[in-house]
Amino acid sequence: MTLTTDKYQVELEIPDYQLESGCSHPFGAVPDKDGVNFSIFSEHATSVELLLFDRDDAPQPRQIIQLNPKFNKTFHFWHVYVRGLKPGAHYAYRVNGNPDLHGAGHRFNKNKVLLDPYARGNTNALWQRNDALGSKDNLTTSMRSVVIDISNYDWEGDRPLNRPMSDTVIYEVHVGGFTRSPSSGCKHPGTFSAIIEKIPYLKELGITAVELLPIFDFDEKEPSPRSQR
Repeated sequence: MTLTTDKYQVELEIPDYQLESGCSHPFGAVPDKDGVNFSIFSEHATSVELLLFDRDDAPQPRQIIQLNPKFNKTFHFWHVYVRGLKPGAHYAYRVNGNPDLHGAGHRFNKNKVLLDPYARGNTNALWQRNDALGSKDNLTTSMRSVVIDISNYDWEGDRPLNRPMSDTVIYEVHVGGFTRSPSSGCKHPGTFSAIIEKIPYLKELGITAVELLPIFDFDEKEPSPRSQR
């Protein structure tokens, strides 16, 4: 870390976070009052590194944590507890294994920085799509995941229905496409409000649960001709 004053710059030595073995559940980056537990699933990985960044635009990680399968792996879950880490921290992974593109489809590449598939937020301050292609290391232009604390979220009295799966009928919906057509008759087609308008219709069909396809912006950058091939 660099501290800049009016006259000079000083390199500050920041101590590493304390590490513990962590737990396999829950998945993702889950904070508590003392730190953050990280857990991801990879059946075929041979090594996993957790990268911790001071900022979303920090080109280099503050700390690289090499997970030891003897202490940081349960079944196919890789996990570690980082004591002292707080919500708002930025992180990513490197996952290595035996690539098998034309067989099992494994695309392991130790040079690529990966987002947490269970993350509740991601940032793209440095993101360059083309650098994610090929075998080149993309550390300095990769996306980062964010540790987010949802423990104090106000559910306003909502509770799980606890409906048995045997009685559940799930309808998979794309928020934008489900009501975009004028034939939907919705006041605000292609929106969450339109889905709410359609709840009586879905109940008539016998639907008991709606599963929304990804509802977040992921990559706002325009695809390049190369990436479209």
